[in-house]
Amino acid sequence: MRDSSTTLGMTKERTDLISTNAQLKELLSKLQPHDCIAIDTEADSLHCYREKLCLLQISVPGDDFIVDPLADVDLAPLGDLLAEKEIILHGADYDLRLLRRAFGFTTRKVFDTVIAARLLGIREFSLAALLKKFFDVDLVKGSQKANWAQRPLPKRMVEYAINDTHYLLALAEKLEEQLRATKRMEWFRQSCARAIEQSAIDRERDEEEAWRIAGAGALPPRAAAVLRELWRWRESEAERADRPPFHILQNEKLLHSAQSFINGHEPQIRHFSPRRRSTFRAAAQKGLDLPESELPVMRRRGGTRPTAAMVRRTEELKQRRDRAAGELKLEPSILAPRNVLEAIASDEQRAATMLVPWQRELLKI
Repeated sequence: MRDSSTTLGMTKERTDLISTNAQLKELLSKLQPHDCIAIDTEADSLHCYREKLCLLQISVPGDDFIVDPLADVDLAPLGDLLAEKEIILHGADYDLRLLRRAFGFTTRKVFDTVIAARLLGIREFSLAALLKKFFDVDLVKGSQKANWAQRPLPKRMVEYAINDTHYLLALAEKLEEQLRATKRMEWFRQSCARAIEQSAIDRERDEEEAWRIAGAGALPPRAAAVLRELWRWRESEAERADRPPFHILQNEKLLHSAQSFINGHEPQIRHFSPRRRSTFRAAAQKGLDLPESELPVMRRRGGTRPTAAMVRRTEELKQRRDRAAGELKLEPSILAPRNVLEAIASDEQRAATMLVPWQRELLKI
């Protein structure tokens, strides 16, 4: 069970960022007595080319803290301490991946409040919705797209950040009570363990697929070649400027530009500097000059067409899933998403790796 001293008191008027090793050492002494620690992260993926960890929010009963990963501070001791605790997160996958990339953090025990809520049949499981449901707390939003790398952080952004962990301990306590009452705690443990496993798997981007943005599939091969070169050019420019690619040129304009070059017209993009305009034009020309044998092959998304037997098997699994979900008052996708059903329909042995035991038991696989 959660720490029974968990309360929903107001957040402190000001939470200063922990930005020195001395401050971090003091924080560790405050965290050590607690078995369960709530954490959250903020990153700056909307403001730079490579996403980086900008804040690490931490809450224990009666105290909230924010660590500044951009300061000259060694986070390894904090990672070592947190690895021994039960970590409470809302939507664990993103945060665990970000923390692992930032300083190699891994954990053995997670309480994911999103998974808990979904296993209880709660359809509105955003943090704001859950806090309103259980505590009648209105979580003020408004800094989702802010630049978390700026320093000093405005007071409103600090308050926004710490509210994401301040209530998590009490929320986890409520959810655990209901999971135990519905005898779904074992399902929850299995699902959280799977979340930890999945977050440890690197998701490498396939650049031969990444340039195939929405609308690319309708292009003829030559236009697709131009689009591919323009996409590569945009990646290079974004990295050079340390900005997200959409800051350089949005997907819609990238697609339109490829079509314009094919039709013999250079698109006029006003915000381009002379240098950027020149390299943009050169990238398009590279696609225009590409030999026919090297043009990209436009293929149907989703791989090979499923056989009639696979379609039939998928439908059987879907009906079985939907029936079980209806009886349990759960969203069908928490039992198994459609893509998982399709994968199992093509090879039932994949169920052992794609589903946890409670899901396989309910689907009778």
